[in-house]
Amino acid sequence: MEALEIFQRYELKYLIPYEAYQEITRHLQKRMTFDPYGDSNGCYNIVSLYFDSADDKIYYETRNKLDFRQKLRLRVYGSASPESDSFLELKQKYNRVVNKRRTIITLADAYDFIYHKSKHEEYYNVSNQQILREVNNFSGLYQLEPQVVVSYDRQALAGIEEPDLRVTFDFNLMTRSDNLQIEDGPEGDLFVDPNMVIMEVKVSNSVPFWLSRMLSEFECERKSVSKFCTSIDMANGIVRPYEPARPEHDVAGISI
Repeated sequence: MEALEIFQRYELKYLIPYEAYQEITRHLQKRMTFDPYGDSNGCYNIVSLYFDSADDKIYYETRNKLDFRQKLRLRVYGSASPESDSFLELKQKYNRVVNKRRTIITLADAYDFIYHKSKHEEYYNVSNQQILREVNNFSGLYQLEPQVVVSYDRQALAGIEEPDLRVTFDFNLMTRSDNLQIEDGPEGDLFVDPNMVIMEVKVSNSVPFWLSRMLSEFECERKSVSKFCTSIDMANGIVRPYEPARPEHDVAGISI
């Protein structure tokens, strides 16, 4: 996957029906291309391990939509092994602007850093030592521990004339808290209605007029969808998994 380490952008979320996704994707392909880091249809799988404190500080910061909030996650793309690259990532949000800082580290070293810290942080082989120090400081300040695994399939498109524009669609959203090994792949309970799709518009400055008009035409309404908070709610028994069988939709190369 892409090795960019620092992102700053707006991320606008929408929860849309599958049928709307089909139409929107067809229109987007007139001005956007499928993400080259995915398959021929811009699709790939994401598995992330999220962290929180014993008193759920991160959960409540996110749930209460504080002006400034942040979270920590460890992420892999596609199938992974202990020797695979993973991304240890700090995600911060301030006044609707999302800032992501991440460093590449092998999954085995990431687990060692998280659970054991058998060596000083400067001796871990990472792509960005400064970000690893920030992760270490943040984790220590909040006394963070691994909590839940979140996985989903994603289809991504990138702008042709607007290179900073990305639109993503997430399907098969699942979570688990009994097995926190992310190399075990996408397993768990569904936590979003499988007939719905999470769409995100990601842009550095403003949404292009043509895309704003398209979203209005399809009556897409902004909706806050926190994968992390919903997963914690499910782990705590506050919400129940979606139990109906998944529909067999063709989703640009992936099946949900």
